[in-house]
Amino acid sequence: MREFSVPAMVEVPDSATLTDAPFTRAVEEPGRIVLRRRSGDAWSAVTAAEFAAEAAGVAKGLAAAGVEPGDRVCLLSRTRYEWTVLDYAIWAAGAVSVPIYETSSAEQIEWIVGDSGAKAVFAETGEHVATVEEIRDRLPGLAHVWGIDAGGVAEVTRLGADVGDDVVEERRRSRTAADIATLVYTSGTTGRPKGCEITHGNLVSTARNAVQGAIAEIAVEGSSTLLFLPLAHVFARLIEVATIEGGIVLGHSDVPSLLPDLASFRPTFLLAVPRVFEKVYNGAEQKAAADGKARIFKTAAETAVAYSRALDDGGPGLGLRARHKVFDVLVYRKLRAAVGGRVQYAVSGGAALGERLGHFFRGVGITILEGYGLTETTAPAAVNRPSAIRIGTVGPPIPGVDVRIAEDGEVLVRGVNVMRGYWNNEAATKEALEDGWFHTGDLGSLDEEGFLRITGRKKEILVTAAGKNVAPAPLEDRLRAHPLISQCLVVGDGRKFISALVTLDEEALGPWKARHGKPEAMTVDELRRDPDLVAEIEAAVADANKSVSHAEAIKKHVVLGVDFTEEAGHMTPSLKVKRNVVMKDFADEIDALYTG
Repeated sequence: MREFSVPAMVEVPDSATLTDAPFTRAVEEPGRIVLRRRSGDAWSAVTAAEFAAEAAGVAKGLAAAGVEPGDRVCLLSRTRYEWTVLDYAIWAAGAVSVPIYETSSAEQIEWIVGDSGAKAVFAETGEHVATVEEIRDRLPGLAHVWGIDAGGVAEVTRLGADVGDDVVEERRRSRTAADIATLVYTSGTTGRPKGCEITHGNLVSTARNAVQGAIAEIAVEGSSTLLFLPLAHVFARLIEVATIEGGIVLGHSDVPSLLPDLASFRPTFLLAVPRVFEKVYNGAEQKAAADGKARIFKTAAETAVAYSRALDDGGPGLGLRARHKVFDVLVYRKLRAAVGGRVQYAVSGGAALGERLGHFFRGVGITILEGYGLTETTAPAAVNRPSAIRIGTVGPPIPGVDVRIAEDGEVLVRGVNVMRGYWNNEAATKEALEDGWFHTGDLGSLDEEGFLRITGRKKEILVTAAGKNVAPAPLEDRLRAHPLISQCLVVGDGRKFISALVTLDEEALGPWKARHGKPEAMTVDELRRDPDLVAEIEAAVADANKSVSHAEAIKKHVVLGVDFTEEAGHMTPSLKVKRNVVMKDFADEIDALYTG
């Protein structure tokens, strides 16, 4: 199939904006709990009336500070309660919010603040504020810098103490669905980040069609989620909006606090990138091995995968159901308890989720709904549903979206989710958008029922010296699933054969050293030459090679002494490998694979 369309389930009027839902709910259901805010070890309820009042108070302060409708205001912070308040305050003031990752360098911050022409910045920590102040003389349009940790939100609220409610109402009404709500800069694996113009209509339409269509079975009365992905990422941002639109209770966390927060917040669904699910699986496997229960876990994992596969093929038989019940008591229940005990569904996006991992978690009792999208498509373009799931695919298009496969295999997307264009970059907009169709740069296929399968990146296809086209993604995904492997990069463009760079997961190495009688002080550089570890990585490569033809198989690999990190410039904030940077920085190691 070359094209598949799903009609919109929710039509959004031209006047709709992101502030309609929270301000209307504040009037109609003032006492309804819409968020929970961490307060020490507990969670304090935030009602619809309280949230709207808080956002309106900050909006008044922004107006008093000279922020006009259409002005840009940057948010430089990790995911936290204040981010959501500030997002809605900026929108209530008629302004445009511009997210910046908390891990961004001074140069990246300067580019985004400067390119967007931001008038104000909310910066989380003292360190963030200092970084902005260092570059401020090169940002003539920047009038205000407020520190969140330093009481900046309260300070802005005080500025607006004499501003009337009518000002906020007028500013809210001055915006329409066609106006820009946020400029989300692509974390981009190549070149300067481009600002994607995401409109109020993009976010409202995509969120409402997702909540009432794609994930209607999850977004039910009493549902809640704990957001821990960076809100600077469009995936987390869309979920933030979807919870406010759908009346789903929202909480905020971060990775260091995640496990205790999950236990106390007890969400009903989660969203994460595949690396998080890989870490959960690998961590459970490592713990079982350390406790001398490796064989039990291995059998439990195999049973979970078999059980899930059987659900797609007539249902599990009596023996499989019995084994599954035993392992539910011994293993699966503990895994569910680790994420709060109430999670039935998790939405995965941002990168490919391995098929085996998807089956494992469904067998455990947590169905991972893999989806697909980009910053330019306001996050989701397609997603699996609880009632319509095909593990290994990213599901059918969400309501209001069309997906087409071009002649060269590229995935094209059109619909309510597609951005208006790139900020201040007409040439890039014309290249990416053609007759309403966004060219994703990804390769894929559609089955007869509209389920989309992503097979690789158009620009990342490697062509060997023999002319063989090789998609690196399937090999890389399979290798990253190994507990000892952190990251990998498959190379071989213009070369005689395919090779790979592999990095080790330092968290997993500690338990592995203990089990294999290695000195605790052994470094990554020493371990990568250790015969036992070398054998494990070779076995992982051999396993990955089973998924491809002989011509596409990895013939040589090297284990590096360092990991790819965002700090070193090798990873994007959304944990994608910057292929061009890695290839440049490790050019000698790559050359050695072909000359050694």
